[in-house]
Amino acid sequence: MKKQPEPVQLPERLWTIKETSAFLGVPVGTLYQWHHRGEGPQPYKVVGHLRYDPRALMRWLEDSAA
Repeated sequence: MKKQPEPVQLPERLWTIKETSAFLGVPVGTLYQWHHRGEGPQPYKVVGHLRYDPRALMRWLEDSAA
């Protein structure tokens, strides 16, 4: 019998670019530049708006720690 895949754990909600900017302490424009260059935390595009998974941001910060 084929095993069913585990359900994906979704965050309570995705953060807006302004919330992400405030959390990281970087300007909104920097987040747009990073997205355009394929750098920084990877957002989701939801109906033309960038949204960030807070858990993915934490992983990105941990991976980026010097």
